[in-house]
Amino acid sequence: MAGLSATAIACSLWLLPGAVLAAGKASGSGAAPNAAGIYTCVDAQGRRHTSDRPIPECLDREQRLLNRDGSQRKVVGPRQSDQERLAAETARRDQEAAAQAHKDAVRRDRNLMARFPNEEAHQRARQSALDDIRKAVASSEKRIADLKAERKPLLADAEFYKGKALPHKLRLALEGNQASQEAQADIIQNHRAEMVRIDALYDTELAHLRKLWAGAEPGSLAASGASVARSGR
Repeated sequence: MAGLSATAIACSLWLLPGAVLAAGKASGSGAAPNAAGIYTCVDAQGRRHTSDRPIPECLDREQRLLNRDGSQRKVVGPRQSDQERLAAETARRDQEAAAQAHKDAVRRDRNLMARFPNEEAHQRARQSALDDIRKAVASSEKRIADLKAERKPLLADAEFYKGKALPHKLRLALEGNQASQEAQADIIQNHRAEMVRIDALYDTELAHLRKLWAGAEPGSLAASGASVARSGR
């Protein structure tokens, strides 16, 4: 059948028993016979095939779908392998994720500019955030000063027991006082580390905002950690 024209292929298909039966059924119902069309292709061995349904020998290549008169209706692409379908699905999901990430970036930048229309507003927010931590540090420092004052009479009492075991109550009081001072010192250290982190966050955010204030389109800049963190506040 390799030399036959598309029209001849279409006509020959109607001589197949299955096609004749389909035509008979179609004529009885008033529908156009073989509405699905005729598939034709050349397989990997160079053999031409025709059928009224997709051809198994050509699932790895294009197949032409013909109308009854032999004209081409469309070209059916090769069936994808599991790996190809997975790759296509992964690419589609990546595109959707990228589009969503861009929308999120636009929203973050617009929110950021609405909250901080200028550098002065941003600086006020920075100082407000740092002031809260400074107050916490001052509170812990005062607590340490109070604990040291409370420790002085305890140490004075301990002088009477040099070379001897301290009374249980006095020993517990000294140990508790020392543990409390150490805990407050740890709190201060953590607060100061948080101040450094917040300062860095605001520095990064300010650099991002300066570009937006200068006219950069929202969502066009690489998202900074500061802007991402800000969007969750």
